[in-house]
Amino acid sequence: MIEFSRRTFFAGLAALGGTVLWSSHTATAGTAQDRAQGAPDADRLAVGRGIADTTGEPLGAGMDGYAVQEQTSVGIRQRLYSRAFIFDYGTNRFCHVTVDTPLMFQSVFLEVLRRLRADYGDTYTSDNVVVTATHTHVAPGGRSGHAMVDLVSLGFRPVTFEAQVAGIVRSVRRAHGDVAPAELTLVRGQLDGVGENRSKQAFDRNPQQDKEANPDGVDRTSVTLHVARAGIPVGLINWYSVHATSFSPEIRHISGDNKGFAAYSVEDAAGVDHRDESGLAAAPFVAAFAQGAPGDVTPNHGLVPESGPGGAGVQGQKRSVEILGTRQADAALDTTGRFAGIPGGLEGRTRWVDMDAVDVDGRWTPDGHPGRTGPAVLGAAFAASSQEDGGGLDVDIGLDEAERGGAPWVRQLNELAPVPEDVRAVHAPKDMLLPMGYIDGMIQQRHIFGVWRLGGLVLVYLGFEPTVTAGLRIRRTVAEAMGVPQDNVVVQGYSCGYGHYVTTPEEYLQQDYEGGATAFGRLQLPAVQQVVDALATALAAGEDVASGVPAGDLTGVIPDSPAAVALPDTAAPGRAFGDVLSGGGDVSLGQTATVRFVGANPNNDLRLEDGYLQVVRGGPEGMVVAHDSSWSTLLTFDRSVTETTTTVEWDTTGAERGEHRVVLRGDWRDARGTVRPFEGSATVRVV
Repeated sequence: MIEFSRRTFFAGLAALGGTVLWSSHTATAGTAQDRAQGAPDADRLAVGRGIADTTGEPLGAGMDGYAVQEQTSVGIRQRLYSRAFIFDYGTNRFCHVTVDTPLMFQSVFLEVLRRLRADYGDTYTSDNVVVTATHTHVAPGGRSGHAMVDLVSLGFRPVTFEAQVAGIVRSVRRAHGDVAPAELTLVRGQLDGVGENRSKQAFDRNPQQDKEANPDGVDRTSVTLHVARAGIPVGLINWYSVHATSFSPEIRHISGDNKGFAAYSVEDAAGVDHRDESGLAAAPFVAAFAQGAPGDVTPNHGLVPESGPGGAGVQGQKRSVEILGTRQADAALDTTGRFAGIPGGLEGRTRWVDMDAVDVDGRWTPDGHPGRTGPAVLGAAFAASSQEDGGGLDVDIGLDEAERGGAPWVRQLNELAPVPEDVRAVHAPKDMLLPMGYIDGMIQQRHIFGVWRLGGLVLVYLGFEPTVTAGLRIRRTVAEAMGVPQDNVVVQGYSCGYGHYVTTPEEYLQQDYEGGATAFGRLQLPAVQQVVDALATALAAGEDVASGVPAGDLTGVIPDSPAAVALPDTAAPGRAFGDVLSGGGDVSLGQTATVRFVGANPNNDLRLEDGYLQVVRGGPEGMVVAHDSSWSTLLTFDRSVTETTTTVEWDTTGAERGEHRVVLRGDWRDARGTVRPFEGSATVRVV
């Protein structure tokens, strides 16, 4: 395993003490009680941090991202986390949350806000909270309040939804209680070896000026906001644009993919104990690795699935996650890059926008003529999925990205269909396959956009997947409106909702996957530019904006997935829950110890901030050396009707020789629905 030492971690951040660019005016501002309660002081910058477990159902839940129904969860490689930062400057607060999850949905966002309102009143609202997804493709789905995405998981998964919402809220509560004087440093650097453009033909349709900004079609800029207290590093938020698709659709174990690995590794090196509630609540460092504008950037450098730098197969994909996660972490910890000034100031503007009905001024369109967006329609290329990363339909019905021939039969069907001319004009030349915007509740069409200034950093967030060049144009638009350097503007997708992709109008013409998934038509990006320009202009001028309200969704209406039904658990005759079926004994150092237990449905209790698995060195009071989130363990659940076998794999590379106990903890459900805990263990001697 590639990992960071504590020495490497602190050496990488040693320069921060002499390069603070925005700090509290008075290091001792606020009493200890004030800080514990998250109370602001009018004359200083303060920051709070929090991390919490959000892992959903590890057995039988459909995974979001690839839209492959066969990709259902079978276990855990690494748990999922929510990482929250609260920035406080006098009367203004901004809460930034990054979640290890495929997509962020309005349903989750609004429920988080509802619970925060119950705790803190109007302190946290849609105007000053952003919740964003890392976009891992190996995490449970069934959380959307719009029916289309939940179709993949065959319905809503209330247990997974609750785990994610509760975890996000818990991370914000911890950040709220952690608010204290802080210093911020913004670092920009170049990150090579992470990502390739997966739709180069579409990218090459852009004007030369755009292509010159990112010649290979990848934005190699890594931006990191470092947080310190009295010169001691306590957290960071990194933005880099690359898909979290190092694990392919064949992988069914939960993981945060390359960004989750980067975050966990940095925190682990900083001394964070991810094992349980006490360790997470007392985390000395929080590292969030957020997305930027990675719409057309793949971690599969060979432009086919399983072609990351680690190679193919399960182990090759795992190595790719390690390599790409480590490179992103190294870039975030490298403080030798370019430092951007951060003067004081914390303020933002947000607005909910009906993306299906935006009248676009000619200022933003390629030909200078006014245009409009239209109700969401997804194309044949969307259904084909990104053929560089995998996913989509597993039957051949003639759906391809344009560079592979497109979908002639859909095009012919479009020509015969009685589609109004104004709709054709909005979506041309898309081969229109799925008119989701015409079916109530199928897809989110009202989206929130935000522009926030954190000192000299300007963060633009939206609920779409922008391509590299779409992100570039949004950055230019906001930089010009606010009169700030373009280098100080970060565009963050996957935030507060999900509306699929946004390409440039030129890329849209290609109708590769990204263009087919640009739901609101060819002028969707110009519409986005128009929206963020208005927000940025108002922010620069100190003018208020009517932020509007979200549209309703189908949360609580979409039927629960039939696969989520909780059946009783039984053990085989003569067996008890926790019994060892096989494994244990002597294992050579560097080999994998495998133990099979009589288990139960893990969805009975997700054991958030507790875990199913521990590897303990020594006796009953020994040291825990591995657990659910350790990169050295793999937890697999195999269920046949009411009987479950749980397999624990532990890679002993780097372990100490001697006796260890592999401990499984779980919960079984009887015929009356009562859930009871159990525990089992096996001795493994590393020789």
